[in-house]
Amino acid sequence: MSAPARHRVHAMRVGGVYPLYVAKAEKKGRTKGEVDEIIRWLTGYTQAGLEACLQDGTDFETFFTRAPRLNPARTAITGVICGVRVETIDDPVMREVRYLDKLIDELARGRPLPKILRAG
Repeated sequence: MSAPARHRVHAMRVGGVYPLYVAKAEKKGRTKGEVDEIIRWLTGYTQAGLEACLQDGTDFETFFTRAPRLNPARTAITGVICGVRVETIDDPVMREVRYLDKLIDELARGRPLPKILRAG
């Protein structure tokens, strides 16, 4: 029995997708700082740790499996992204990527940062 095939997103470089997240946010009047805050909230990376991952070619699988502390509140992220309900995604890395996608979408749609970060 073979292992399930990895989705190509697992091997994508975070630093290659990050500028797209920032561009999406800035196009809607939000900031790179807010994108960084969302990523730090989700993963537990420090700003220096995040920047190192962006510079060194870290792929999404490594980025999420080595995240210092995945935020337990991330499971409150629900909804549809790319036609799929995030809470039903079985692949753990893909689910984390879609959580991030969903948070960036919420930022671009003008949702207040405290609500995006699931603060009380």
